[in-house]
Amino acid sequence: MQLADQLHIILRSLSGFRPEVFLISAIALVVVADLVWLRRNPVTHQRILFSLSIGAVLIAGALVFDQFQRENGFLFDTLLYLDNQAVFFKLIVTLATLIALVHAWVLPSKSTPLDWLPILLSLLLGLYLMTMSVNLLMVYLSIEVVSISSYLLTALSASRKASEGGIKYLLFGAVSSAIMLYGISLLYGLTGTLDLSSSLMEVELAKNTAYVVYVAGFLTIAGILFKLSLVPFHIWTPDVYEAAPTPIVSFFSVAPKAAALLVLMRLLTALPADFQTPMAVISLASITLGNLSALWQTDAKRLLAYSTIAHAGFLLVGLVAFNEVGFEATTFYVATYLFINMAAFVLLDLLAQPQKGELQLQDLQGLGSQYPLLSLALTVVAIALTGLPPTVGFTAKLLVFSALWEAFQQTGNSWLVALFAIGLLNAVVSLFYYLKLPFLLYFRARISDNTASEAVLITPVSHRSGTILALLLTIPILLFFFQPNWLARWIASF
Repeated sequence: MQLADQLHIILRSLSGFRPEVFLISAIALVVVADLVWLRRNPVTHQRILFSLSIGAVLIAGALVFDQFQRENGFLFDTLLYLDNQAVFFKLIVTLATLIALVHAWVLPSKSTPLDWLPILLSLLLGLYLMTMSVNLLMVYLSIEVVSISSYLLTALSASRKASEGGIKYLLFGAVSSAIMLYGISLLYGLTGTLDLSSSLMEVELAKNTAYVVYVAGFLTIAGILFKLSLVPFHIWTPDVYEAAPTPIVSFFSVAPKAAALLVLMRLLTALPADFQTPMAVISLASITLGNLSALWQTDAKRLLAYSTIAHAGFLLVGLVAFNEVGFEATTFYVATYLFINMAAFVLLDLLAQPQKGELQLQDLQGLGSQYPLLSLALTVVAIALTGLPPTVGFTAKLLVFSALWEAFQQTGNSWLVALFAIGLLNAVVSLFYYLKLPFLLYFRARISDNTASEAVLITPVSHRSGTILALLLTIPILLFFFQPNWLARWIASF
């Protein structure tokens, strides 16, 4: 291809790359503004940087939404592919970023420097690239952008726990990244292409034995399993969730998983081997390990970390079906999980009033009568995480397990029945730790001789903006139970 042709492709692709170009400019603007206002009043400094960051995310979201009107097509030759599915997932990660920023603004943490704002925008840029990547090299580079930004956000706080969490995250991430890169090199050696959308990928892989394709495929999938917190790449999750500030953890629990899920869909679709049974085993292991480990947790962040591992397994249930209904159900699940999980972190941050960065479950004791509205909202969220009506958590689980049952009827794979039965049994197990939250709120009195509890008791929940944010996140949890078609029809139209 001539240089002139390459330049023409690049210039033509820029029209579909506007949100990313804008984000790059916004990151530079936030960094410059930070330097300019560094020695000014700290309150003004914080207000300006948060306003710029939130404004940048809102504008980027508007540019992304405008891409629904654009015709589907490749960008930069075949590195990226922009379609309505990619745009939808970009909207999910944009909304998660916006919620995390608002959460941090209304419930600020003194231990977290403002340097995290441009890093978060950089992470968002990496997620945008992940949702559009159809070339394995681009998949790897975008995941690395997301991973490096995540390591920095975890270790940014000036505490020993944050440093330990960041190092653990880095080490596990480096190992999974190396394994993934080795798998990509094997796939390239077997096919001569890195393009997932090319028919050459499937044709050349089909010439090899299933064992070879399985090895290369699983090595490549390793990096995606790491971002999804799926077994056996889940070990980092509790330590990182405990170490990082609550708004950042809230973001980690949703946004990277949404983008990684779309990459996994595309990768599994491109590989000719049948990955249904291995992915069913991974899903089953993640659901079971996450739920059983969460039963013994006393720290709220660690509990939600193991909950995230279990929900990542539930997300995989729809993919295991390997049909269009399953992919749509998984998309519905991740879109609604955004509201459920981020609402949980906001409510725990409001009610538990973290002491020295810790969110202990015992700090919720007896708060049901003091803060009835917030306690009711947390109860709704706990029910949604369990997967019970009248919340959208029930609808999401119903859709993915219905797709799984339909897949079993078509294939007769016994592992799908095991996943169906044990997965539903695990939903019962999760009752014991999710319903612990309303139990502590309404049926346990505060411990008067506990210093930390006393500190919380005399600190009123005066964050009106935080309360409004929590309630705004709780409303869709109930709304999409009664009107799931509003979202389901949109997803089915892709």
